[in-house]
Amino acid sequence: MPEEDSAGLMLDKIKEDISLASRHIEVLITVASHQPIGIIKLSELLKLPQHRIRYSLRILETSGYIQASSAGAVSTSKAEELFLHLNDDIDEIIKILQMIKEKDFTQT
Repeated sequence: MPEEDSAGLMLDKIKEDISLASRHIEVLITVASHQPIGIIKLSELLKLPQHRIRYSLRILETSGYIQASSAGAVSTSKAEELFLHLNDDIDEIIKILQMIKEKDFTQT
């Protein structure tokens, strides 16, 4: 595979990962603000298919950010901790990307 294709695939994977993380965070924020909440209501609020909501909930539960209850998903103290640092963590990611963007690639 040519190097250009490999680099393009790498960046596509990064974009896909960021998009997926964004969805998981959006689901987590919605759970925290509407808890307890089920898949159908989350799907309606976020205008996402139920299978995507189900996947995000599974990832969030496995990671310890939510837990299932008889009335629906609820957030955990681990989610509260994530929310405390979320903006700082996102700012750090933006700084890293900005440093990459500012590099002069014309000399390579």
